[in-house]
Amino acid sequence: MNELNQIKDLLARCTFEERRDIFKHLRSEFRIHPIEDELNVQAEVILEAIHKASDLTLRGIRGVIAEAYFQMTIASAITGWKIIPTSGDPPYDCLLSDGNNQVRIQVKMQRLKEHRPMMANQAYRRLPSDKYVVETQRTRGGVDPTTGLSTRPYRFGDFDLLAVSLHPSTGDWSKFLYTVERWLIPSSERTDCLLKFQPVPLQANSDWTGDLKTAIEWFLSKVNKTID
Repeated sequence: MNELNQIKDLLARCTFEERRDIFKHLRSEFRIHPIEDELNVQAEVILEAIHKASDLTLRGIRGVIAEAYFQMTIASAITGWKIIPTSGDPPYDCLLSDGNNQVRIQVKMQRLKEHRPMMANQAYRRLPSDKYVVETQRTRGGVDPTTGLSTRPYRFGDFDLLAVSLHPSTGDWSKFLYTVERWLIPSSERTDCLLKFQPVPLQANSDWTGDLKTAIEWFLSKVNKTID
């Protein structure tokens, strides 16, 4: 038995408190993530700050987690496609390429209201009461200096697929539903823009899929319709 296996064997025989003390000793030497060096603070402090954050701040953090989880565990694992690095502030969160085609994906969180999954009819009465809802607009607003119109709404053509994290209703970061951007409901005020709140089914259907590759196939098929 080599030294490493001997250490592992000794650790297995230690009590929980003893292993925790050893972990604390090693943490003084090893960083968990590069952000600890960037901010010059331990990850434990960062996590405690998040734990104490306001609901508004946590909403933003959950969105960032959804984006990171999507890229690290779903987009990076899809066969035949690779993530293309982007720069600036594009209106999508992930760019995929198979060498011939590119797909731009916007990642959003299923909306919560008063710590509960928000239903579609809570956004607009005309939307169904048996569907969730996702907010499809930018976090920050602005005004187009040429037209004087708000730059917060997404325009049709800004991205190709919408990925909605269902973590608020499932507690599972791996659960997403996907649809094609051109299938989304247009705004009644600006038909070139997406409706602010889009209905999301409780499970996959003919408009939404839980499989990213299927969603890509839908997009590449160039089928046109509008989700229910």
